[in-house]
Amino acid sequence: MKGETTLWNPGCDHAGIATQVVVEKQLWREEQRTRHDIGRENFIQKVWKWKDEKGIRIYHQLKKMGSSYDWDRAAFTMDPKLCRAVTEAFVRLHDDGTIYRSNRLVNWSCTLKSAISDIEVDKVELPGRTLLSVPGYEEKIEFGVLVYFAYQVEGSDEKLVVATTRVETMLGDTAVAVHPNDDRYKHLHGKFVIHPFCDRKIPIVADDFVELGFGTGAVKITPAHDPNDYEVGKRHNLPFITIFNDEGNVVGEYGKFTGMKRFHVRKELITALKEKGLYVETKDNPMVVPICSRSKDVVEPLLKPQWYVKCEEMAAKAIKVVEDGDLKIIPEMHIKTWNHWMSGIRDWCISRQLWWGHRIPAYSVTLKCQPAKPLAPGSEDNCRWVSGRTKEEALQKAAKKFNTSEDDIVLTQDEDVLDTWFSSGLFPFSIFGWPEYTDDLKVFYPTSLLETGHDILFFWVARMVFLGQKLLGKLPFKEVYLHPIIRDAHGRKMSKSLGNVIDPMDVITGISLEDLQKQLYNSNLDPKEIERAKVGQKQDYPEGIPECGTDALRFALCAMSSGRDINLDILRVQGYRFFCNKIWNATRFALTYFAKDFEAPVDSRVIGNENLMDLWMLSRLATAVADANKGFSSYDFTLVTTAIYNVWLYELCDVYLECLKPVFASDDEEAKSTAQITLYRALEVGLRLLSPFMPFITEELYQRLPRPQDLLEKIPSVCVASYPEIQEYRWKNEVVEGEVDFVQKIAKNIRSARSDYNLPNKTKTEVYLQCSDEITAEIVINYSSALQTLAYCSKIVVNETAPRGYAIITVKLLRSRKKIEFMQGTKEKLKKAINAPDFEKKVPVEVQQANVEKLNQTCTELTRLEAALRSLKLM
Repeated sequence: MKGETTLWNPGCDHAGIATQVVVEKQLWREEQRTRHDIGRENFIQKVWKWKDEKGIRIYHQLKKMGSSYDWDRAAFTMDPKLCRAVTEAFVRLHDDGTIYRSNRLVNWSCTLKSAISDIEVDKVELPGRTLLSVPGYEEKIEFGVLVYFAYQVEGSDEKLVVATTRVETMLGDTAVAVHPNDDRYKHLHGKFVIHPFCDRKIPIVADDFVELGFGTGAVKITPAHDPNDYEVGKRHNLPFITIFNDEGNVVGEYGKFTGMKRFHVRKELITALKEKGLYVETKDNPMVVPICSRSKDVVEPLLKPQWYVKCEEMAAKAIKVVEDGDLKIIPEMHIKTWNHWMSGIRDWCISRQLWWGHRIPAYSVTLKCQPAKPLAPGSEDNCRWVSGRTKEEALQKAAKKFNTSEDDIVLTQDEDVLDTWFSSGLFPFSIFGWPEYTDDLKVFYPTSLLETGHDILFFWVARMVFLGQKLLGKLPFKEVYLHPIIRDAHGRKMSKSLGNVIDPMDVITGISLEDLQKQLYNSNLDPKEIERAKVGQKQDYPEGIPECGTDALRFALCAMSSGRDINLDILRVQGYRFFCNKIWNATRFALTYFAKDFEAPVDSRVIGNENLMDLWMLSRLATAVADANKGFSSYDFTLVTTAIYNVWLYELCDVYLECLKPVFASDDEEAKSTAQITLYRALEVGLRLLSPFMPFITEELYQRLPRPQDLLEKIPSVCVASYPEIQEYRWKNEVVEGEVDFVQKIAKNIRSARSDYNLPNKTKTEVYLQCSDEITAEIVINYSSALQTLAYCSKIVVNETAPRGYAIITVKLLRSRKKIEFMQGTKEKLKKAINAPDFEKKVPVEVQQANVEKLNQTCTELTRLEAALRSLKLM
């Protein structure tokens, strides 16, 4: 509508972890088999089948929402073209050292049996002792406590007490650390303690990472299961002992503890410590528990060789492009979050222990004459890996790297897949054919705008910026608009288990409570979660969800887009459905005023003989056009929707159309002709203003406008018509707007007076107005026709003595004064009662509260009445 060459490219990512989890649950629910039971190839086939079903549904939703995509370009991150781009990106980045392999601690989900990145970990703060549900455990697990237990010092009766929030990891302890300046323990530097459950001597090391005032001042060190301990372990060359396998069960020679789940071991170890007289106490302890955002499992730090992307240099550039204004983040409040993440960035772990996704194009190299050596913790592993676009290329690289023949090399491709965000990060250019420098890439890269949710600013936006600059030397977009996150009407995050997830299709077409609850049985929720979700649905939608339509939903979401979150109230969406009805009915009614020979105006010039209400309508349209353009340019969609809503509902429908009725009922053909042109402009411009938000109703009504034949051929649809521009519609008339505003206030007070006498709208009345000066009288006379219409009057008489019984406004003033006097008396009585001695002691609490509430209501009503009285006096 702005005349720009525009592309909105549809696409989906393969959602590696989320998709695999869903399909695995489905496989177990339907066949009681795991992916390992059916094998990688068969499992991938099942994922493709599921994707085809759900992918169609996603695209169906987007089409129903009226999204103006180029569907011939629909892309999927697992499409061959995009897979080629993923392989190319990995190989290039591995070859230049940006991607590397290292054996270090990762965030491990025992439920997913995969590593996850730092930003996929939710930090849950606990005030103290708390029981949490953990996947794989029937009982709740205790967190938020500090367990104190003792190690026996070797060759001494002395015991060294340590404190830990994770007593289960003591099986992997390889040191106890104390602060070098802690006088209590200086005599123990260099000595050992004895592990009570295995044949292991543990050194006592001095390290200044220990907080002198925390716990006992002695800290157990488990390098293979804690990030801080990992660093201590490297500094002191400690053994790294992994005590949990991928499922979170104990491995190693630990007697009865071997094979136990990690949180069952926690409980059993405390019992065993008590039996050995080594348990001291347990205390409440505020703490942060790392939770996997995908599986809701407690994250376990595990030592694993993984693939990483170096991020420090790319993050520094990402901060600079925002500071320099090359990349705009809107709203600007998110820049602080951007800079915070970038300045504290760690290298990005991109390997995932999944089957669904892009298999990593890297190969371990084994020389037939040299067995591979074990990898030390913290060491990089690039020396025995090569990457390649094909296995043949990788083989050639390996032969060159090891200076041997290809026949002496055995290649084994990595089983892992890449993080979904890696391929999604390539999306702005992979969809246009990169690494080939295609015509599409020349035209559409970089893009103008990225619009997405603020919750994936770092997940997705940052990765696109990183990879776009790194691989193409250009930012992938110039602006990022971050929209709010949709929550339920109570402000809660949408969750299937709460039953508060709202499917846009259900809002569009409507759905009964019964059908809503039937949908739960087609999900992966367990029976308990289904029952809880049903309760939530019944509370929120006792009558189901009413049919609201696409246009109402689109308009509602844009109208509520000013904050960080949208608390989606279905009743408000339904309110915009009623607004659609109003537009439909008003436009259909207005179209009856156009004669068959009506000639629509071809430009925006005024005729010159418009009446005052015509000029007012054009002026209000100009204001709406200005506000809409201002709102769009600043991404203030609330400003745009408010402007359009007001001009349609309160100005065109409620005022102008009403004022046209006597014009078209008269014999004044010139006035009718002028009104037709103004009405046409109001409808045509109004529909174009509204089209981006309500494409369906505006298209239907636009086609019914009496447009000239040449325009019908030139502009066949409202969605390709030009959007109204400020410079095109210079109709602003502040004088007329001020006069009509004054007239509307008079009409409002007249209607209020009629209401006091219970006069129905169809009963027309004569109104005698006494104006304070000639200018006011002239305004009333000039707008007498509009005032008669808006105030349901048969006659407006200015500055003449009213016949007996006609002093409606005088009576209104008198009644208002009497009511104010009565309310003032009530106010004083209430204040006297509340301020009476012993009021708080003698009067029941509920009566006290009722009196205070009544006083507040009385004061509010008094304020309203006094304002109304002042308004009446002005008349």
